[in-house]
Amino acid sequence: MAEVKEKWLNYLALSTVILAVCATLSTFKGGGYSTRSLMNQSKASDQWSFYESKSLKSYMFEMQCDNLELQKGNINNDLQKYQDKIAYYKTKISQYEKEKAEIKALAAGFEQERDMNKEHSNIFGIAVIFLQVSILLSSISALTKKKIVWYLSMCIGIVGLLYFFDGFFLFM
Repeated sequence: MAEVKEKWLNYLALSTVILAVCATLSTFKGGGYSTRSLMNQSKASDQWSFYESKSLKSYMFEMQCDNLELQKGNINNDLQKYQDKIAYYKTKISQYEKEKAEIKALAAGFEQERDMNKEHSNIFGIAVIFLQVSILLSSISALTKKKIVWYLSMCIGIVGLLYFFDGFFLFM
């Protein structure tokens, strides 16, 4: 005589498959966000290096301008040449200050993007933990044919699914 399969075991199998798919997707999405986080960190670092380069150039022009200002007080013959050079240096300093502000904003944008990607990645990581524990409990439930273990699995799975969806939408 064939053993009669309990109907709840079908639901257990279906729910386990759904949880496994969500766990797999969480792993891939978490990895993707983690990669984007690292890329944005690299881009931000590049921008901050560029910012420092502009700062050094600006500082060199400031020093040259200060030097000429000091020399100008001692020279009367070529005063116009000194004033023209000082004006040029002040223009360059102003240009570098404007470029530094743009670079700073770009770097801050990359850092913000990095932080957001890191948050998504972390939440997907938490989802994977809950979903894997739920899958494990579902497997135990199937082996022992204990409904209460499956119910516990579903409770933990719901928490995992909440984190899974939060990984996309950041609502928690």
